[in-house]
Amino acid sequence: MTQVEDIAKALKELGHPIRLSIFRRLVRSGHQGLAVGNLQEELGIPGSTLSHHIASLMSAGLLSQRREGRVLYCVPEYDRLNVVLDFLQEECCQDECAPTGE
Repeated sequence: MTQVEDIAKALKELGHPIRLSIFRRLVRSGHQGLAVGNLQEELGIPGSTLSHHIASLMSAGLLSQRREGRVLYCVPEYDRLNVVLDFLQEECCQDECAPTGE
């Protein structure tokens, strides 16, 4: 998979309204993440639907999970998020500095 394909997959997964809501809520939770049960309760999403969306975000490398006893936590992958953001910004405004050919 090329870098463009990899970034496109992450953006595709974030392009769904429910997944974007999940990811934003998890980003707000910080590096400790949030228990899946709390996430489900806060967002009012059925468990099976939440599981599906979490799996999609994990497949794009945007989330990981951690188990503490009987509690499963979802944790945002900030390094992955930064790779996506850096990719989007890496060529920002380069044409402004390029000669116009005049």
